[in-house]
Amino acid sequence: MKLKEYLEIIEGKLLTKENDLDIEISGGYVSDLLSDVMGSAREGQVWITIMRHLNVIAVASLTNISAITFSKGYLPESTVIAKADQEEIILISSKLNTFEIAGILYKHLS
Repeated sequence: MKLKEYLEIIEGKLLTKENDLDIEISGGYVSDLLSDVMGSAREGQVWITIMRHLNVIAVASLTNISAITFSKGYLPESTVIAKADQEEIILISSKLNTFEIAGILYKHLS
């Protein structure tokens, strides 16, 4: 599935510059523990979380994930968005909860 399709099906709002939305998503990773994401998330996945601080950008960069999705309509501060733009990491916010987003992603990748 392309990232732009994912954005549509989760009713997501793009928070960063429109980088490459044609990249392929291979899966998702759900966690709110940075060390868990660093050890287990894989390139090509979308990270679904409620954490919105600057450290999520560093972890995303380290793991080469495709995008970070903030569930429940959560929005990071402007400094986090600016850092994500600088690192070319796509940030998305969805009003859906984490369980719903993960379920939708799973359904469309299966």
